[in-house]
Amino acid sequence: MKILSIPVATTVALFSFAAYSQADKPAEGLELQKARSSTMQERGKKTYYTKKWDLSDLPSYQPKQQVKGTIRMWGSNYIADGNLGKYWEEAFRKFQPGAKFDYHLKTTVAAVPSLVFRVSDVGVGRKLTFHELLLFQRYFDRDPVEISVATGSYDVPGWNPAFGIVVHKDNPLTQLTMEQLDGIFGAERLGGWEGTSWHPEYARGPEKNIRTWGQLGLTGEWKDKEINVYGLNLRYHQATEVSDRILRGSDKWNERLRIYANFVTPDGKLGRSLNSDLAKDRYGIAYIAAPGRNLAEGSGAPATLKILALAEKQGGPYIPYAIDTVRDRTYPFFDEIYIYVDGAGGKIDAKVKEFLRFVVSREGQAEVMRDAKYLPLTATLAREQLKKLQ
Repeated sequence: MKILSIPVATTVALFSFAAYSQADKPAEGLELQKARSSTMQERGKKTYYTKKWDLSDLPSYQPKQQVKGTIRMWGSNYIADGNLGKYWEEAFRKFQPGAKFDYHLKTTVAAVPSLVFRVSDVGVGRKLTFHELLLFQRYFDRDPVEISVATGSYDVPGWNPAFGIVVHKDNPLTQLTMEQLDGIFGAERLGGWEGTSWHPEYARGPEKNIRTWGQLGLTGEWKDKEINVYGLNLRYHQATEVSDRILRGSDKWNERLRIYANFVTPDGKLGRSLNSDLAKDRYGIAYIAAPGRNLAEGSGAPATLKILALAEKQGGPYIPYAIDTVRDRTYPFFDEIYIYVDGAGGKIDAKVKEFLRFVVSREGQAEVMRDAKYLPLTATLAREQLKKLQ
């Protein structure tokens, strides 16, 4: 099967073609949604790690007041596909029996709009996007309150997993910096975004592009070989997340980026041929969410590919991809899950505030660990979130 090298400027327009070239047939939107729902519900029933962390250093939940009423929660389906929503509710109601929950958990895309149009009290999911933040700001002239309620998973596809940078096993490279990833996956730019703020100081020139393996210090047969860059089509949030993290929110990608989209497998599950294509390419590199499990369950063989250690800056430390380094966030390419609420006038609804205080507490994070998909916050991170609620 032939994979085309497509200039990034044309990737969005050719989204449907990218799906066709991998699946040998069109990937119909509703068919994809059905396959996605089935796949995620199946994953949600499983326990993905058995490791237990000592959470005794996290602050314990002590109610500041007794509250009652219904907390309307909209957003990520992963909270309902797994057990976390149920676990949080049951544990919280032991402290706050007057609290009730009304769930509308189909997609993170609904989290922020539901707050804007006053149909929810809590929006839960991945990091809000440029347009979601813009929507909130234009209606209210303020930002939503953002609380990090868990670290993304180590190796569960869909549950906000960490990204791994993956190359062929024969590649001599063992580590990269985030700046080098920008050089490999990115291109020259005039600036970049943080939220809805444009930063011209994030500009960089073409001299920082990295297009051959020799530019990374490899010699011999590797020196003059072009780096083949693999990624996801730019309509998927994972591509946006990677742009925000390593391209400074510029969306200026390597001009030879090879893009991939999901398709429906014969058994009705989600499929993607990036892994298998990368496994055959000695000179390829890709960012892959939940790389260990994706390579094990997908069509790429772990024996053919390897995951690189990453560093925030030149000189290290270079951190390996591992469950503990993802959980403590020393591995630079972790992800996280958030709850967004409206803090109009500097105040958050009392029942919502009590729920948020519970979620980031020792008791709330114990339920994250019990569900065994997302990773519990560290004590430092939990206290940082509590400060936002004071």
